[in-house]
Amino acid sequence: MIGALRSRVRTNGAAPLLTYYDLASGERTEFSARSVANWVDKTTNLLDELDARDGIIASPLALSHPAHWVSLIWPLASWQAGAEYRVVGAADTAGADVAVIGPDEVAPTDAEVTIACSLHPLALGLRNLPAGVLDYSTEALSCSDLAHPAPLAPSQLAWTDAARQLTHADLVALQPQTGRVLVRAAGAFDTLRAAIISPLLGGGSAVLVVGDSDPERLARLRASERCVE
Repeated sequence: MIGALRSRVRTNGAAPLLTYYDLASGERTEFSARSVANWVDKTTNLLDELDARDGIIASPLALSHPAHWVSLIWPLASWQAGAEYRVVGAADTAGADVAVIGPDEVAPTDAEVTIACSLHPLALGLRNLPAGVLDYSTEALSCSDLAHPAPLAPSQLAWTDAARQLTHADLVALQPQTGRVLVRAAGAFDTLRAAIISPLLGGGSAVLVVGDSDPERLARLRASERCVE
């Protein structure tokens, strides 16, 4: 997947890859492939600084906020760092190099390092964190935006959750998406697949919509964003 992202940056880096809508707050954030790669590179370098390359990244964030755009950055960065990404609860982070949590219940986990993500629209950080918890925005934004991908074997485990285990070969075998599609928020893997993985594989893009909305509003949004589905 990292190869697909880097190829997209080279060939069509400025075009939208992901447009994120939070209907409750009114947030609309658009990311080109280059913008996504920038966040992925900064996060990869943060994992480097934490000595977490080739390790295990546990993500309670993917359970509590599976469709936030920050939740989609972390698996890509984990894979670029050569790490396995696991979707687990905060009580199941023992043995992980890094645990990634959201802003709702900020407390240290059993991982070696705990990182809290504010999920603020402007990437503002969290304040007054307890000892043992790092702020994602503060740490990542201070990192370089040029990272070197780790070598990945096709058989290497990439993703683990309660329903599936997927290798990197499994990821690149997923169905590609060529057009611009509207994606409704779902579980962690289904959202990542529809909003990031399939568009990267097929050269498409996604409009990811979080929050309740009536069909007419979604139809207007689909038309305004020129979605084909």
